[in-house]
Amino acid sequence: MDESVISNTIEEIKLLAEKENIDISRELDDLKTKYASSKGDTWEKVQLARRIDRPNTLDYINLICDDFIELHGDRHYGDDPAMIGGIGTVDGMSVTFIGHQRGHNLKENIARNYGWAYPEGYRKALRLAKQAEKFNRPVVTFIDTAGAYPGLESEERGIGEAIAVNLKAFSVLRVPILCFVIGEGGSGGALGIGVGDKIYMLENSIYSVISPEGFASILLRDPQRAQEAADLMKVTAQDVKEFGIIHDIIPEAPGGAHTDPSFTATKIKERIITDLKRLASRNPGQLIRYRSKKIREIGHFNENNEQAQDLFKIFTKAFSRS
Repeated sequence: MDESVISNTIEEIKLLAEKENIDISRELDDLKTKYASSKGDTWEKVQLARRIDRPNTLDYINLICDDFIELHGDRHYGDDPAMIGGIGTVDGMSVTFIGHQRGHNLKENIARNYGWAYPEGYRKALRLAKQAEKFNRPVVTFIDTAGAYPGLESEERGIGEAIAVNLKAFSVLRVPILCFVIGEGGSGGALGIGVGDKIYMLENSIYSVISPEGFASILLRDPQRAQEAADLMKVTAQDVKEFGIIHDIIPEAPGGAHTDPSFTATKIKERIITDLKRLASRNPGQLIRYRSKKIREIGHFNENNEQAQDLFKIFTKAFSRS
């Protein structure tokens, strides 16, 4: 339910209550607090998700894995440093890791193209996922990109086709897949490795179809309104979970994951171990059916029943006294 609709409904209930001389100010205050605007909090999370010192894919892999071997190349064009992958060991299990890779300084970001992967990055991810399927290894992906690289050479080499093929291939992969949005999950660049049995977001990560700046420029006609756009877009982990797109939120240390990377890495590792042990007991057909069902449900939108029910409860409680 839109925030303006909630505010208007609260005001209508307030006027009716005053007319009937019924005091429900306390209940209305609680309702306003629960559904208050979170513009400041949303923009703060956007900034945290983009911090240059925020742990990246290799940071988490090194903290989670007992050992890790990175693999390179897509066997078609070349190797993309913005997308990394390889085989690691977690609690005695062999796992294929795939993820966007950003840098922690200007030199690293230039070398990694700021995590904007080319088509060969997504084809490398596909090659490693298929290899994992062949050897019955589960797949874990780390999503951290503002989007796939939109340059001319990327289009010439088929970025749209590469992402589309990954969407199809990951949706029917016959091994468990866990996906974690660890920073910024943007557009098709995120979706190219974002199809899985379980999808999680870190507490201060964001997930959106376009950047707040892009949204502000195109729809609000003012790039300076990016903070307002971020709030309208509902990009936070809490918003995305409410929409049913992700399964759960991974907590971070107070102040953000950059303050204590090992804390969040431990939480991710615990989730990986728990989920993979559970998913390993399912046959491939069950995994694919559940995964497909989850994907198809994402396009369905229902009015937020919790908000509507809260309003209805206060309304009926107030006027049952008259």
